[in-house]
Amino acid sequence: MQNENDGRNDFDFLMGTWKLHHRTLKGRLQEATEWQEFEGEMVHRHILGGIGNIDENVIQGQDGAILAVALRLFNPKSKEWSIYWSTDRMGTLDVPVIGGFQDGVGEFYSQEVFEGRHIYTRFIWSKITQHSAQWEQAFSEDGGKTWETNWIMELERIS
Repeated sequence: MQNENDGRNDFDFLMGTWKLHHRTLKGRLQEATEWQEFEGEMVHRHILGGIGNIDENVIQGQDGAILAVALRLFNPKSKEWSIYWSTDRMGTLDVPVIGGFQDGVGEFYSQEVFEGRHIYTRFIWSKITQHSAQWEQAFSEDGGKTWETNWIMELERIS
């Protein structure tokens, strides 16, 4: 039996269509301080009877449009979300970040390899309202002692 408060509805705020503003560091894990900015759009919907959801994104990158997808799956036993990412330039799913929401903020973590280096990745969902939200990605090379935020996405609801 489904428990409405077990976490499976945590991403319901994303349902609909969004305008996106992205800021990314020009170099990740290179002590970069210069950011590049670009726009995008995202459509979010439920899948698998609500146990999952998917975002379809068009990101207006400097080298042309990038098509991307975020796939989220909720595990009713662990009460955690796994978030997978892919683009039309990758053709594979990234290692999932796993976690959940507490007090209106979502934190999700993974261990992966970035440019030959073993790192931790963190996603944070915050500043969530009916009409806006913020997502950010950070990397850590020191086991999570310090984090470099390298991608910030601000969302504004279209519909």
